[in-house]
Formats: sequence, C-alpha cells, structure tokens
Amino acid sequence: MTTTSHIECEPLSGALGAELHGVDLMHPPDEATIAAIRRAWLEYGVVFFRGQELPERAFLDFAKRFGAVVEYPFMKGLDAFPEIIPVVKLEHERVNFGGVWHSDTSYLEMPPMGTMLMAREVPPRGGDTLFANMYLAFETLSTGMQRMLEGLVARNSSAKADVSRTREDQVRARARDDARPDYTAEHPVVRTHPETGRKALYVNAGHTICFRDMTEAESAPLLSYLFAHQVRPEFTCRFRWRPGSIAFWDNRCTQHNPVNDYHGYRRAMLRITLAGDRPR
Repeated sequence: MTTTSHIECEPLSGALGAELHGVDLMHPPDEATIAAIRRAWLEYGVVFFRGQELPERAFLDFAKRFGAVVEYPFMKGLDAFPEIIPVVKLEHERVNFGGVWHSDTSYLEMPPMGTMLMAREVPPRGGDTLFANMYLAFETLSTGMQRMLEGLVARNSSAKADVSRTREDQVRARARDDARPDYTAEHPVVRTHPETGRKALYVNAGHTICFRDMTEAESAPLLSYLFAHQVRPEFTCRFRWRPGSIAFWDNRCTQHNPVNDYHGYRRAMLRITLAGDRPR
C-alpha cells in the first residue's frame, strides 16, 4: 500500500486498479486531494472508493471536479439530475446493461474521458465488474504487430448486436427522444493517451466492427485475436461492489465488463460520464 498526500492507494492487481482510502466525499475534497486522486487514477487506470453514500448532488459535484459532464446518447438521466444515468437490473431481467467487454461509447466522435459509477443496491453475491489495462494489451504485442496496428483505423458502431441487446431494457424505460438509431465513428486502433503519453489498444468487442477500407469479414480474424488478447487475465482486475462503492475509470486506456451472474436479484447503480477528446 502506498500513500499519496493523505490518501492511501491499495492496488487490486498487478495490472491496474486501486482502492483509495482516507477520503470522505461527503465533504468536498480540497484541490490537493483532487490532484492526488487524479494522479492515482492516471497511474492505476481505475480507482475505487468505499463507504461513500453520496446524494445525487454531491456525486455530481464530485465528478465535475475532474471534467465536464456529458449525457448518455440513448437514455434519459434522472429527472432532477439529467447528467446522472440510473443503471438498474431488476429481479426478473436476464440481461445486464453493457454486459460485454467494451470501452464506453467508442462509437462517438469524441468518446468520454472517464466514467464514474456509484452503487446504491447490490445483490448478495455476484454483480462484480472486471477491468482490463489497454496499455498492457498494446505493449505485450510483438513489435511487428504494433507497427501494423499503428497504421490502422477502426470503425465503431453503437448497433453491434451483442452490446445493443444489453441496453434494451434500460432504453425501454428511459429512452431519449433525440437518440439516433446508430452512431458510428472511426478511431485509430492504437491511441496515445493525452495525459500520460502512453499508447493503448483502442478496439473493443462491444463496438468495433471492422477496419477502415476493409470488410467485416476481412477484419474479423485480426479483431477476434485482439479481442481475446486484450482481456487476458494478467491484464485485469475484479471489483466487488458494496452499497456506497464508487468506481472511476479512465475510458482512454481501460475496458470493463459487468458480470451478469446475479439473476433474481436487483442491482441499482448511478453513472456519470465525463467528456473526452478525439482519439489520436
């Protein structure tokens, strides 16, 4: 365990992720604490807080300390706080929201910088979230593969079947009137993180459909290899939720996958998304 300012960082795995101790978010953190959290976030890719039973306003105010908040393109937020998206799986539902490995909304021209998720209700067991380090996914490829991938651009779509099915229950309850049927964007397969300068693999099984100037059939063999490679166990960590837990992940260098293993139980979360820039 390491200490940054007065914050203790407890790594969850050798790849990424750390629980941050010594912060009470019910009291707005000072600038030094926010800077320390950001340093840990950039180092570990995803950071976690425990025991933070925040009201919606305090959760939103905390998120805004790290950047501008953007709304999710398919779903309405809370009536009082439209920037906060409720993510709820009910007892009778069988599909969970975003239940595949993915990077958030990579089908947008400017995908989000990061995402915060706070647990309100969790099942007695199950419902963990997996995270994977896309720096390691790129850095462990051969130099020949790295050179080839750095010249490629990938097309990402919101309509890819595996992930579009995972939002159907949520959209049915809170669909936005202005949502388009499909969002599509092209991004480099290898992006350079604008703050750390490190290179990360930026394709994902949830949204990436093909490479530019290639058909889906031509792209499939290489994409299948990359999708399997980037979530190897040694690149991942696993987080077990409790009420009041918060996860804050860097969408530019990580992927995540909420595990759907809690049928018959309710799981209720609140999500905030932070604006990003165009991947380069």
